Amino acid sequence: MSPVDPGGAGETSVFRPDMLAGRVALVTGGGTGIGLGIAACLAEAGATVAIASRKPEHLAPAAARLRARGATVSTVETNVREPEAVARMVGQVTSAHGRLDILVNNAAGNFYAPSSTLSPNAWRAVVETDLYGSFYCAQAAYPALKAQGGGRIISISMTLHYRGWPLMAHATAAKAGVDALTRTLALEWAPDRITVNAVAPGPIPTEGVQRAFTPPDGRAPDLFRMDRYVEEMIPLKRWGTPEDVGRMVAFLAGPAGEWITGSIFVVDGGSWLAGGRT
Repeated sequence: MSPVDPGGAGETSVFRPDMLAGRVALVTGGGTGIGLGIAACLAEAGATVAIASRKPEHLAPAAARLRARGATVSTVETNVREPEAVARMVGQVTSAHGRLDILVNNAAGNFYAPSSTLSPNAWRAVVETDLYGSFYCAQAAYPALKAQGGGRIISISMTLHYRGWPLMAHATAAKAGVDALTRTLALEWAPDRITVNAVAPGPIPTEGVQRAFTPPDGRAPDLFRMDRYVEEMIPLKRWGTPEDVGRMVAFLAGPAGEWITGSIFVVDGGSWLAGGRT
């Protein structure tokens, strides 16, 4: 991606609709929620998108939704906890599209659990998905990105570990590791023109967030409590959307992100600064 000419003659907008045309982006966990929103934003910016998921039943409907909006999409089933599966995923994407330019590490696991009774398997499930998976994917994508003369890696983090968050020891530990990994890989791979950044979303009413607002004996989220949370805890007075995150990812993946690396961008309506808890 060429830097913008600051001189005026031949200047190209970094926000043009086709700013990612000719680029191939791989989004893990791209079949639902935030990952699907990211894939949609990258596709709208002109990228060919490959979406990956551990659950094949999520892939076909997601691909159909994206194609209905004019996207060029492929799908791949993988488990980011398994390095061999990750290597196959990257191989499938590069074989299908001839290149890889953008990796989005979005696949994650999360649930509320008391630390005193958190089982070893539950701990491993989240840490291996969020942290190990981000590393395995970055490592597998590295040769393909380097071969293109550079590329972008963008990991999806969180803000809960900035202060600590009860019942989330596994997720906060893993995402803190993702932030550290982001900064280290940014320095290590800068000579190869690979930028490495992260985006930390705030409250977005995905399935996991809705579960947090569902009473133990209830079948649906407490909508009044959700509305009150927005009013009291999010300074910008609305829930986030997957597209809010996707637009930041597209920004970092595009020409505007050419000289940005090793940074974690908070996209949360100001909520972590306000210190609210569910």
